Amino acid sequence: MNSLRKDAVNQVSVGDDAAGQRIDNFLCRILKGVPKSHVYRILRSGEVRLNGKRVGPDARLAAGDSLRVPPIRTALPTTPRAVPPGPGSRLAILYEDDALVAVDKPAGLAVHGGSGIAHGLIETLRAARPDAKFLELVHRLDRETSGVLLVAKKRAALVALHAAWRDGAVDKHYRVLVRGKWRDAKRSVKLSLHKFTTREGERRVRIEDEGQQAETVFRRVTVWNGREPPLALLDAELRTGRTHQIRVHLTHLGFPLAGDDKYGDFAWNRVLAKEGLRRMFLHAYTLALVHPLTGAQLSIESPLAPDLARYLATLDAPHG
Repeated sequence: MNSLRKDAVNQVSVGDDAAGQRIDNFLCRILKGVPKSHVYRILRSGEVRLNGKRVGPDARLAAGDSLRVPPIRTALPTTPRAVPPGPGSRLAILYEDDALVAVDKPAGLAVHGGSGIAHGLIETLRAARPDAKFLELVHRLDRETSGVLLVAKKRAALVALHAAWRDGAVDKHYRVLVRGKWRDAKRSVKLSLHKFTTREGERRVRIEDEGQQAETVFRRVTVWNGREPPLALLDAELRTGRTHQIRVHLTHLGFPLAGDDKYGDFAWNRVLAKEGLRRMFLHAYTLALVHPLTGAQLSIESPLAPDLARYLATLDAPHG
């Protein structure tokens, strides 16, 4: 892979480490520094051939496949560039071994580039580790969500972790702050969700019986019922992993998530911003799972992000 030329046609033989990987992700990995939009362009145009045939971006590779990669004609630099200062320019590592790395994702950093975002977390991590042969996202977090995010360092680990996610074998807990008098110590919510796109092209989710099954278990952590408006800090356990699941479930229950700019209370969000909370209070707090290669039990925790912790401290401070 190191000898891949971007000014000529390359014939690439797919190795065991890439078996099962989507072709778009494989190309992004071997064509380091090439914009993702350009990768999709050469796939759509048919310039990329898998075993002599045109394929779409979701085609899966197999060991021994032959891949034709065309010359990359782009005016943009094709070598990794320094990641500009900003969220994620220095990523904190919560855990790492030969199979995976757990990153403490900051709010404001997308997990990958695209849609006008030049650098995401995975691009940042690859730029910081130019010698790494394999770095792929295991799962995703919304741009404004902070906390534990897993990245696989081996293909075998990625495949095993994806299977664990599909089978519901990963214990995922979030911290959320909501408005309202929350009374239950524990509350299980099972409401199906349907994804749709607005006229403006935004991805949204709504409660719909014919949608995908979604279950969230909420547990009370701290309540502030003596203030106006009353607030509650909750632990949200994701039994399923649907898009915007926690946010939509909370809004449906009548407990808007603080700072949620899609499903929350927009007037309240403006008040929160003046009080110091300028983003969504959603933090991926813990992940517990079986290690994909060793079989050992693994638990990873991300301390509450500093901006969220500071806001909670103001709620406990004396008033008046």
